[in-house]
Amino acid sequence: MARIELAQVTTWITRLAEERPADLPKAVAERAGCGIGKARSLVKQLESLGWLQIQGEGRRARYSPGRLRQIVQRYPLVALNEDLPWSRDFAPHFEMPKNVRQMMQHAFTELLNNAIDHSEGQFVTISMRQTPAHLQLLVSDDGRGLFDKIREGFEIEDPAMAMLELSKGKLTSAPDRHTGRGLYFTSRLADVFDLHANAVAFQHREWDPRSWKQTRAVKQQQGSAIYLAISLDTNRTLDEVMRSASLDTQNYSIERTTLPLRLIVNEETGLESRAQARRVAARLTEFKQAELDFTGIDHIGQGFADELFRVFGRNQTQVQLLVKNAAPRVTAMIDLARAA
Repeated sequence: MARIELAQVTTWITRLAEERPADLPKAVAERAGCGIGKARSLVKQLESLGWLQIQGEGRRARYSPGRLRQIVQRYPLVALNEDLPWSRDFAPHFEMPKNVRQMMQHAFTELLNNAIDHSEGQFVTISMRQTPAHLQLLVSDDGRGLFDKIREGFEIEDPAMAMLELSKGKLTSAPDRHTGRGLYFTSRLADVFDLHANAVAFQHREWDPRSWKQTRAVKQQQGSAIYLAISLDTNRTLDEVMRSASLDTQNYSIERTTLPLRLIVNEETGLESRAQARRVAARLTEFKQAELDFTGIDHIGQGFADELFRVFGRNQTQVQLLVKNAAPRVTAMIDLARAA
């Protein structure tokens, strides 16, 4: 008999407990391909860990999902509609506050729609898990990978620069069908957001002032994988997040953006050249206000500052450039450029 991994059992026990509440040990034995004694042992272990609840004893015992829940499903992408998996296969099996449910539904359908419309893959795997503190979602496709798609559509070779463009908002490779709002707002709904594609990875933490940063990529053959977690006790609402990019927070327009410039700085590359400044300034005229976040950057080059704050800053009137978290040497160089 093959060894039964508890981690594998947790991927289907939530649904099975709802489908077979009166004879769950028998159902586990059938699903796992094990004897009834082993199945009872698994059920007891799952109950002690919080995956199951039991009411009654003996033949009157009735099982139901516990505080820990998980559903994992794999779908062919051809002709898939993103609303049905949510309403049919996932939402009915979880308990969450109304505001979290609305945010997770938005994130779920946006990420799944991205896989359907953009990945050029064949399959997508979705995993949702509920813990006592968080609702977690992982959407993985087997397509070409997000950064390869951006490289082809926008001629952006550097994944960090591609991530900077994504963080601005309004970036889409299919403008006839999308506005570039999906990933932008989905990342802001989550307390934890991780994006893995094409052997690189970036993360966003709601509480981290550095916003986006590059991290170690999980080994992955192909495609994109996006993980997010929303705290079950968060006060955020979908409406609040959707209004957050407007200047007055009263409408749903993306009028302001924040650029975490640390994304494109590493040990070998600082912010020195005019070419870098032009890439930073790309598409900023689509916004009314752009906040340039210099967190973690202790200096910038004269050419970079002059191109961004004098040449670009004076030659356009559409967008207001705001400087945030600038070190003294950065501020001095920006002041020099603006005064020229």
